[in-house]
Amino acid sequence: MCKFLKRIGLCLMIVCLVWCGTLIADRQRLREELIRLHVVAASDSEEDQAIKLRVRDAVVESLRAEMENLTDAEQAKAYLRENLPKLETLANQVLADAGCGDRASVSLAVEEFGTRVYETFTLPAGVYDALRIVIGEGEGHNWWCVVFPSLCVPATSEGFEDTAAGAGFPDSLTSALEGEEGYEVRFFLLDALGSLENLLHR
Repeated sequence: MCKFLKRIGLCLMIVCLVWCGTLIADRQRLREELIRLHVVAASDSEEDQAIKLRVRDAVVESLRAEMENLTDAEQAKAYLRENLPKLETLANQVLADAGCGDRASVSLAVEEFGTRVYETFTLPAGVYDALRIVIGEGEGHNWWCVVFPSLCVPATSEGFEDTAAGAGFPDSLTSALEGEEGYEVRFFLLDALGSLENLLHR
């Protein structure tokens, strides 16, 4: 009986280790395969917040076709690095057209993010690569989305699933991000790992 219980315990331990391994792999996949878009407004005034969204729309639209044609995050980061001056020019043109005297700075950075809830999915906290656009003093509320793979405007849950599958996400990770029943614990643990990652990154 004692040997039987030991075998059961060993099997449970192996299952737990394998499950934890897949969880860590999912966290790493999110870290490596996503590039966030982070737009910071000059202030919280109604005008500056509206201008922030105009800059966002222009940048997202200019990147959409190119991002959809790239196959992995490394290619996307290389493209963004090469086109940072072009994106900065675009952002500043939007500001000028709006009659705004502020300037925008655009960079590719590594940033900490909290948990973010979008229309059809939720991203756990953690450290991600990000295309960062700061307008003026950058003292206003932020706007986030995912520029690669192209998840800034997922019209439906099916659209998110297709994009996530194209990024190589396993079904378990996609289901966790969509908040499907039975995957709440997995998302909670992914979020906890990301929060720990944020703490260690500081």
